[in-house]
Amino acid sequence: MSFYDLIQSCKDFDIEQFCAEVTPQKVQSILAKNNLTEYDFLALLSDAADPFLEEIAQKAAVQTRKYFGKTVKIFTPLYISNYCQNKCAYCSFASQHHINRRHLNLDEIRAEAEKISSTGIRHILLLTGEAPSLVTLQYIKDAVKILREYFSSVAIEIYPLTSEGYAELIKEGIDGLTIYQETYNQSLYKKLHTGGPKENYRFRLEAPERASAQNIRVVTIGALFGLYNWRYEAFFTALHASFLQKNYPSVELCLSFPRLRPLAGEFNTSYLVSDRQFVRMMVAARLFLPFAGICVSTRESEKFRRAIIPMGVTKISAGVSTAVGGHIGDGSTSQFEIADPRTLEQVKEDLHKMGYQPVMHDWSNRFEI
Repeated sequence: MSFYDLIQSCKDFDIEQFCAEVTPQKVQSILAKNNLTEYDFLALLSDAADPFLEEIAQKAAVQTRKYFGKTVKIFTPLYISNYCQNKCAYCSFASQHHINRRHLNLDEIRAEAEKISSTGIRHILLLTGEAPSLVTLQYIKDAVKILREYFSSVAIEIYPLTSEGYAELIKEGIDGLTIYQETYNQSLYKKLHTGGPKENYRFRLEAPERASAQNIRVVTIGALFGLYNWRYEAFFTALHASFLQKNYPSVELCLSFPRLRPLAGEFNTSYLVSDRQFVRMMVAARLFLPFAGICVSTRESEKFRRAIIPMGVTKISAGVSTAVGGHIGDGSTSQFEIADPRTLEQVKEDLHKMGYQPVMHDWSNRFEI
């Protein structure tokens, strides 16, 4: 059974009705447990659990220190192309927007890599728009060859690939995949993606399984919060992570809860996620999936990221530009406005003040310091 099959079997499950029936006594019984089910996780997102948020957060903090210590891994994204064939209502890179588009050549990719690696960062996330005819698999492989010279860990956030495509990139040296389903609601997904290769809901949904089957080291998944009901998206994000952990136990799982940020064009939503709701999702996820990483990007503000780090965060981005060519000062239109503009050195200093060790390099594969 694939996760697509599992999600189809949940079509008639009424998440809001389930949450409405949760009692304070039920929440207390869940907090007394060591191992949570997916329904326990969902119960912790109910209104009945909200008065217990401080207790849940404290337990999440204990779990995080137990399994991850007081460390936070740091990475930065590297955008190499923002050409895109998709028509997505919520993304600046979507083909319908008239933005400044760039596609870096290999010399420019090397220049970006040199600039980023000079800061000491050794974890990089390679990003592109979804334009396979321009951003070919060979182009990505050539980019990865360059990045492997500078970084110990190279992850990708690109268009979904076939199993063979992931196998080729893993052989070339990538060790991580980040891919967001955007929304797990299939009917809404169809309305939001009205053209381009991203229209295929199932092919995107099963991408983490294809990469995991090829023995990729790390997979990061999530939804884009703000497109639909936050409880629904959180439930299926956690369910997806749990499915992957059970079926591919050698793969390191990481969750992310990115919220919508201002972008090119106009996109209105009635599903904005509050800070408190964000925290509720994150701490509940930590109790349900104690061994999973939790990543928080610069979509979140400096103040907010500082506040939530002890509650479960294991990985953050820093020194970020969401523009193609942004690190060498010749950037294109950004994918979204970042909310935490601190430099890498400022982030590291703040982590030290909080008693945390910023981890710049914790994995090597054919790489020497």
